[in-house]
Amino acid sequence: MHNFHSSRLNRNSARAILGLALVLSASICAYGQAEKGSGSPAGRPERILLVLPFDNRTGQPSLEWIREAAPEILGSRLVSAGFAPMSRADRQYALDHLGLPQGFHPSRASSLKLAETLDADSIVVGSYLTDGTGIVAEARLVDVPRLRMSEPVTARGEMRDLIAVFDSLAWKLTRQLDPGFNVAQETFVAAGAGLHLDAFEQYIRGITEPDQAERLRHLNQAVTLSPGFSQAWMALGREDYNGQQYEQAAAAFAKVGRNDPDALQAGFYRGLALLFSGGYDQAEEAFGGVARILPLAEVLNNQGVAVSRRGKDGTALFRQAVAADPNKSDYHFNLAVSLNRQGNGPEALKVLAQCLRLRPNDTEAQGLDRNWTAPAAAPTEGTDAEAKADPLERIVRTFDAQAFRQAALMLDQVDAAGLAALPPLDRAQKLAGQAKGYLDRGLLLEAERLYQSSVAADAKIAEAHTGLAQVRERTGDAETARKEARAALELGPSADAYLVLGRLDIAAGDTSDAGREADEALKLAPENRAAQELRRQIEAREDQKK
Repeated sequence: MHNFHSSRLNRNSARAILGLALVLSASICAYGQAEKGSGSPAGRPERILLVLPFDNRTGQPSLEWIREAAPEILGSRLVSAGFAPMSRADRQYALDHLGLPQGFHPSRASSLKLAETLDADSIVVGSYLTDGTGIVAEARLVDVPRLRMSEPVTARGEMRDLIAVFDSLAWKLTRQLDPGFNVAQETFVAAGAGLHLDAFEQYIRGITEPDQAERLRHLNQAVTLSPGFSQAWMALGREDYNGQQYEQAAAAFAKVGRNDPDALQAGFYRGLALLFSGGYDQAEEAFGGVARILPLAEVLNNQGVAVSRRGKDGTALFRQAVAADPNKSDYHFNLAVSLNRQGNGPEALKVLAQCLRLRPNDTEAQGLDRNWTAPAAAPTEGTDAEAKADPLERIVRTFDAQAFRQAALMLDQVDAAGLAALPPLDRAQKLAGQAKGYLDRGLLLEAERLYQSSVAADAKIAEAHTGLAQVRERTGDAETARKEARAALELGPSADAYLVLGRLDIAAGDTSDAGREADEALKLAPENRAAQELRRQIEAREDQKK
């Protein structure tokens, strides 16, 4: 069984990988700022948050699952808002480190101890209770350095709208953390609108049940109820992988969406599952997809292993792995084996010597060194005889996803500093371009946050107002969407702004204005499919009136 969470990461470890972050910046920026799951707006200091399970004050054991649902929802929204909440795995590590059971109810003192263990700046504590058919959730922020607790914020709604209730609570907490935060509450609620409550409940039960069979049962129900639920697929993949059901694990990891925060980790473990089940071609592809975004040593190493298992030369990838992390002996071992296999014995011996300097007690490497140094000698029994044969390269079984998240946060700070140095117009244009990447992928909260930052830098960027209009249209705020679209058109012609107005008008039954706006959009962009579709809808409505 393999452990997905092998080490603790705090700010010190984040600083240790700053060099990696800077090296990665070129490849990450080439992939696109929108591929990063989190990011801090320019000028916002890093805030590490610990969201604790909420207290169940309903008196109903059947609602105990909401304790863990609260930090899952809040954490997801806070990431999108640009903060750095600790994951459930981080919290579990800290509880284990402190010798506390996973399901314990923390006191104020133990909460602070948890925060110190995880190097968190703030803690979110809260509770929930029922009110007839509804639910009321309350939360407070604890400023860890100052030992100060905020005034409570509350959100309420029908039980069937539980996700929206906690989305609203997340928005109120964000406003407390950053009073200048101006993303609309409706956008927070829209971020969770596609998640079915019954599937979400099954997912929470699936990650909290102590019995593995029960975890699998709940997670399978979750993905059956909601086939596009990436978090549930990721959790199911973990369970299958830890149970050595590698084919099932690979299939589950493949279902994790590329926009999901766990996408890179899913790609890595899918590659491992394929390696262990003999799907070497697909494993190489899986590792390669991760390496294009995140060329960490373990990813490059395993990609090289997959290449070697196909009978091809993985030397170049093993060289890259050694360059990325020269202090891990296994990478030197793999490079030495690959070099020797390609007939480059002298260099193989030099690389193997470095492996032994890093790990002098590596018996397999010792045996290889003896056999390669005196290849004509008769093999002895035991280790040397085994080492005489062409050994397999070593697979790295853990992926430090937390390291990448820390590196990404640090890159955001570098990006923020670069943005701050730009003239306001250039900064606004760059932010609007980044925001469009989020919008195109349906990440409305992230998109609005950057569009708002763009407008704050320079209010005369038409693209930013157009983008805000599109976000507001999708979140159901027709009045603000119309206002932003008109603001964009005052700054310059925009097919997208006309389309927002046209869709709003046809929804309101005004086909006359919608027709004019569709025609304006088609004048600017004759091949625009959205404009063509809007024109067809208008004509169909007008035909119905005849």
